[in-house]
Amino acid sequence: MDSEDTGISRREFIALGTGASAGLVSYKSPAYAKPKSSRHGRNRICVAACQILTYPVLEKSVQKIVKWMKSASEDGVDVVVFPEACLCGYQYDDSYWKKASPKEFENAEIRIVAASKNLDIAVVLGTAHWEEGKLFNSLLAIDKGGRVRGRYAKTHLAESWPGLVPGTILPIYTLAGVKSCFIICHDVRYPELVRLPAIAGAQICYFISNESPLTKEYKLSAYRAMPIARATENGIFCVMANAPANPKDINAPNQSHGNSKIIHPDGNVLEEAGFFEERLVSAIINVGEATRNIAKRAAKDNTILKDWINKGAQLVQVEAPYTN
Repeated sequence: MDSEDTGISRREFIALGTGASAGLVSYKSPAYAKPKSSRHGRNRICVAACQILTYPVLEKSVQKIVKWMKSASEDGVDVVVFPEACLCGYQYDDSYWKKASPKEFENAEIRIVAASKNLDIAVVLGTAHWEEGKLFNSLLAIDKGGRVRGRYAKTHLAESWPGLVPGTILPIYTLAGVKSCFIICHDVRYPELVRLPAIAGAQICYFISNESPLTKEYKLSAYRAMPIARATENGIFCVMANAPANPKDINAPNQSHGNSKIIHPDGNVLEEAGFFEERLVSAIINVGEATRNIAKRAAKDNTILKDWINKGAQLVQVEAPYTN
């Protein structure tokens, strides 16, 4: 597939997946352009979490993902978010990863990028990628028009796939004109992964996951509380995309418990999915309401933590910030 289909050249895309630091260093994003006036009004965008089950066969997953991207586009969604490792149905079996082809993952991602361009919709895609033989549980951040902004690789790992290593970059990417940060599943238990980007300017956190199944009922209360906390303790939006439970077999592997949600900076849940359903969870949000007041206060108040937290915020890598 050529650059006219994807918005990036094949060489640039390959560089994205083989850079020295989780795909960020060697890829230069296209220059930012002032976005067109939103169909939803000034400072408003429509965000959606896509709660679906996918497959170990990448072709099947791509077809399903693109189908839901089309539905989201038709609904006026600006940014659609898919669950952790959605491209391969979150495979935890070692034998799968020993046989997995980086080339097949790359080609599948290129098709999602092309669909983003054709549909003019931004996408946060749960995937995996390889760099110098090392495997990363990652996401690909694609802006409207198929513009690849970069990757985030999971920092705190909960799986033991062969060759898997943690990510080393805490990025902010601009999607649909809004500075955004990212966490993957187990990352949600580490508040600093959202606090530091929020200090650095992020107004939305996109949280993708494939958490424990419904059979681990004792975990459900904490799973609901943590993304709400990440939003309200920073004063930003949180959009969570989790895989649903499998209604045909609650004990099947590669599923979760649903409850994908969109959370306001004040901690209120604007929209939420159930346990089993496959659906888009969407809301039109006023980005101006993500004031980041709590995060900014943590960095400005004259406390014993001030210098420490500001030094931490310097670790955040901001990609060519959007300016009006």
